Amino acid sequence: MDGLVEVVILVAVAVLGVALARRIGMLAPILLVVGGLALSFVPGFPEVHLEPEMVLVGILPPLLYVAAIETSVPAFRFNLRPILLLAVGLVIFTALVVGAVLHMLLPEVPLSLCIALGAVLAPPDAVAATSIARRIGLPRRLVTILEGESLINDATALVLLRVATGAATGAAVGFLEIGRDIVVAAGGGIAVGAVGAGVIGFLHKKITDPLLGPALSPLPPVLIVLIAEEIHSSGVVAVVVAGLYLGHRMPTLMSAASRLQSDAFWQLTRFLLEGLVFLLVGLQLRDIVRELNTPWGEVAWITAAVIGVLIVTRFIWVFPATYVPRLIPKIRRRDPFPPVSHPVVVGWAGMRGVVTLAAALALPPTSEVEYPRDLFIWLAFAVIVVTLVLQGATLPAVARRLHLPQDETTQDALAEAAVQNAASKAARDRLDELADGVPERVLHKLRDLGEHRVNKAWERLGGGGETPTRVYGRLRREMIDAERGVFRAARDEGRIPEEVLRRAQRDLDLEESMLHRTVEE
Repeated sequence: MDGLVEVVILVAVAVLGVALARRIGMLAPILLVVGGLALSFVPGFPEVHLEPEMVLVGILPPLLYVAAIETSVPAFRFNLRPILLLAVGLVIFTALVVGAVLHMLLPEVPLSLCIALGAVLAPPDAVAATSIARRIGLPRRLVTILEGESLINDATALVLLRVATGAATGAAVGFLEIGRDIVVAAGGGIAVGAVGAGVIGFLHKKITDPLLGPALSPLPPVLIVLIAEEIHSSGVVAVVVAGLYLGHRMPTLMSAASRLQSDAFWQLTRFLLEGLVFLLVGLQLRDIVRELNTPWGEVAWITAAVIGVLIVTRFIWVFPATYVPRLIPKIRRRDPFPPVSHPVVVGWAGMRGVVTLAAALALPPTSEVEYPRDLFIWLAFAVIVVTLVLQGATLPAVARRLHLPQDETTQDALAEAAVQNAASKAARDRLDELADGVPERVLHKLRDLGEHRVNKAWERLGGGGETPTRVYGRLRREMIDAERGVFRAARDEGRIPEEVLRRAQRDLDLEESMLHRTVEE
């Protein structure tokens, strides 16, 4: 019962923190981390010990899975070069540089363990970077690149961590053993993800019940990562591969009702997990400080050096990775040189998160290798807090100061209107094929609906002002409220049973949810 009470308290605090952040216009991850730091020293507040397995199996896979499902596969493929350069090349480069610097500062610590910590600190957080990027309205391509990086970089870091710790403990010391571990981890993860995606896709297609289909949704990320880890391959790679495939094929795998239910489930799950993740990071401060045995003077300058190296290393990599490939004419024709503001923003979007702390907690115990494990865990925690608060809080100002070119919304609206026009024509043609024997008023209503969708798409080109579609949505919502009042009064007076009210309420709620986007746009 105590555990359940603690979970309820944590969820309540996370929800209140997100609500407060939205109310005061602050980024939720920053507020939750700072709030967790403060709450960790409040007497009587639940002590939560963050276990690596809880993060790497219970929290990270669902977050990566839903992010992969929502990722555009064509956009991911188009930006594959910059994504891989960041998610693979930068992670390896950062791990090696941080490992070398840390080994110079602590020469008594084996280089392999220093590189292991570099791998722990290398990957930016999968949640912080993309949530902040979307919140401040970065250009779509930068958001895609940061999202793609966050989907893959954890896998690179965890594979490198496994290899480095294996070398430190004597489990893998030769190039053949290291190469084999990398192939098994990456290749096995791809294979498990592909097979898992095929099985889950088959089940989704066969299950037509609008409740059974969404009930299957929470299982893939957990099962896939467990199977992948069982054969010593990368669970992160497996989950991302499965999510990308299923997200791309979802319109043909699930019914409309199942997709709506599944989307609602994943929105709530992501909201709760993202809030809990950053709150849990902050709550670890008390335990980490309590277990720190290294003198504080030494801790301070090593922490400052490592954080500085991390920030500088990202910029050193990002600029050549952005411009050097474009010196090749074929690449430059397909993808011209971007403005300098783009690599500056990508370089500054290096916020670390809970995976860094979980990976640090998974470092080998001092009984296997002698090294300052308490200092390494502190460094991971300090990097998370400093990069999240420093870079996360200032990234909006940096983006504004650079005057980033925004995506051309007019082009988006034109493309949408053209496709909607073609889609409505296809719908009208199909209606004409089925029109025999259909009452004329039904045909007229269906044709009006198609025309309404086309008009709505073209209205977006008109800019501000209250368009006819918005007027319709606003007035229809008022009408729905009036209908609800009549049904509730009839229920209260005993003229209709509760079941009738619930059925009518469900229909009205569904219609209002369809109108909500129209009124808000």
